[in-house]
Amino acid sequence: MTIRLTSPAFAEGQPIAKKYTGEGSDVSPALEWSGLPQGTQELALICDDPDAPMGTWVHWVIYKIPADATGLPEGVARQQRPKAPAGALQGKNSWPNDNIGYRGPLPPPGKPHRYYFKLYALDAKLAVEPGLDKAGLLRAIEGHMLAQGQWMGTYRR
Repeated sequence: MTIRLTSPAFAEGQPIAKKYTGEGSDVSPALEWSGLPQGTQELALICDDPDAPMGTWVHWVIYKIPADATGLPEGVARQQRPKAPAGALQGKNSWPNDNIGYRGPLPPPGKPHRYYFKLYALDAKLAVEPGLDKAGLLRAIEGHMLAQGQWMGTYRR
């Protein structure tokens, strides 16, 4: 089953506005979803760049998103426990410092990079703490994924 994931901030497969990048305000874009399967208890989201020169670069890890949420607002605070969405926790991105929450595209100059926002519907509430990295979150959700959705944007410097 596929979740319908979209963003009012950029069209699927199209450039991400500078506002949402490391060259701009570096705030997270709003995301919206629908079509969650019956039995969804929580949601988790990972944003990463598979085109990074040193391997996949993680831009955002957010989880324990309530099942009744229909999206994420623009500019989710870079805190382990953001106020919105209530109950959500954030994990580590690939930056060496300031690595909690969303960090936008900032690829090396040259070719465009692709940024995948992947949303997972889970059949259980995770018993985890804030600060998980992508690998830790994927281990925690293993065997609990009911459905997945994806939205991709690009960015080039």
